[in-house]
Amino acid sequence: MRKEDKAIIIERLGGQLKEYGHFYLVDVTGLNAGQTSDLRRKCFAQQVKMVVVKNTLLEKAFDAAEVDFSPLYPVLKGSTAVMFCNTANVPAKLIKEAGKATGIPSLKAAYAEESFYVGAEQLDALCSIKSKNEVIADVVALLQSPAKNVISALSGAGQTIHGVLKTLGERPE
Repeated sequence: MRKEDKAIIIERLGGQLKEYGHFYLVDVTGLNAGQTSDLRRKCFAQQVKMVVVKNTLLEKAFDAAEVDFSPLYPVLKGSTAVMFCNTANVPAKLIKEAGKATGIPSLKAAYAEESFYVGAEQLDALCSIKSKNEVIADVVALLQSPAKNVISALSGAGQTIHGVLKTLGERPE
């Protein structure tokens, strides 16, 4: 590969590191062409960009980035694919689903929610990360819950008072 081509690839990787808030380093060794294209289709459907890269070029892109990615350097061995995404838990769920039968692909490391997750044992923790929309929905549900309880208590009390008054009004004197 020519030096100019390497510089272009490093620049593109650097741009993707800035563009996407989260990325996963995945070992895809052992996937055949059909399995790889199937994984790419699943990634595309979930708005995840998957790129197979050379480790040395990825390390140079890490060096050029504003964030210190040095905790990820030890896992840059073998075949590496990078999954870029804007929702932190989507690639983790894809990796878990795709790897159920064979264990391939396997997680090497991830950078999600401004934290480093190194090792395949971190996959469950990454799956449980809530997206921004999920957190907002939880907060809205928590805020609505007390209001709903007050309204139902007031409407229930109104029904009770109305029933008592109606019974008293119908009673013979």
